[in-house]
Amino acid sequence: RVPWLVAAVPAVSNCSSCCCPPGCECIWTDWIDVSYPDSSDRNSGDYETFENIQQTDPTWVCAKAENISCRAERFPDVPIADLGQKVECSVNTGLVCNNSDQVIGGTIPMPVCLNYEISVCCIPDMPECIASTTTSTT
Repeated sequence: RVPWLVAAVPAVSNCSSCCCPPGCECIWTDWIDVSYPDSSDRNSGDYETFENIQQTDPTWVCAKAENISCRAERFPDVPIADLGQKVECSVNTGLVCNNSDQVIGGTIPMPVCLNYEISVCCIPDMPECIASTTTSTT
């Protein structure tokens, strides 16, 4: 038994606010869906990438994505890992789903990507919030 560990736990969990300057907590976007998979094209897919979002909406700025949530539009309550599709959901790029990576037999009977949407938790685009190693492209 090590009772002092119990006393240390709250101090660790309360530290989320001590790492960032005030006002620099990430803010979740609404669900974003700028790409739709073409089921007739094996080389198509669903590409909810930061690059595609910015091309569709030039006003969209996410200086630094701290977290990301990805879901299938038709199955919003099912974790994407349970959908039987090969999908990349990354804070570095966004969501990528290639039709060519899918196999027959997942949630849908055809080897094509479902239509996905993403929500991104973005750090505000302020100098005090962005680490000096991050470059913001607008």
